[in-house]
Amino acid sequence: MSKNFALLSFVPAIAYWYLEANYSLKIAVIGGMSLALLEVVIEKIFLKHVHEISKLNFFLLFILGPISLINEDGIWFKLQPFFTGVAMFLFLALKMKRGKSLFKEMMEEMGKQIHNEQFLVMIEKHLAYFFLIYGCFMGSLAVWSTTSIWAFFKTIGLYIAFALFMVGEVVYIKLRVKKIQ
Repeated sequence: MSKNFALLSFVPAIAYWYLEANYSLKIAVIGGMSLALLEVVIEKIFLKHVHEISKLNFFLLFILGPISLINEDGIWFKLQPFFTGVAMFLFLALKMKRGKSLFKEMMEEMGKQIHNEQFLVMIEKHLAYFFLIYGCFMGSLAVWSTTSIWAFFKTIGLYIAFALFMVGEVVYIKLRVKKIQ
């Protein structure tokens, strides 16, 4: 069921893209915000809780949406992925600075055995930088690109970039293991 909700997060971005192309900015922003609210409600009803990232995105859209309306500029609405990327980087970096690992905590909560904590922490560090870099990339798209390109990278482009990141991580780990042996 959770995988289906990951696709649900596409809906506000796609709706915003469609509405901005066919209607006024006001309708596009209100439509995007309405669907973000609906996403949180559906997640609460079907999953019985709302993921932290969904809460963050909801909070950001309900700050950035009205700023877009006041300034009559959709860029503010489109800056949500930038702020999410920076927030995720700061969250992971702060945990690591405190000597804690989000991945380790999640593995322990699931009752999974951790075989190599060093690699887990390394991946988490790289992931933090991935979020920062992708967030900055999305911020640049919001400022200098079309809404169509922004919507692509906000949706399927993120999954493509993340898949490439994970392939890179697997190759990097294999090279590190080979070097250690």
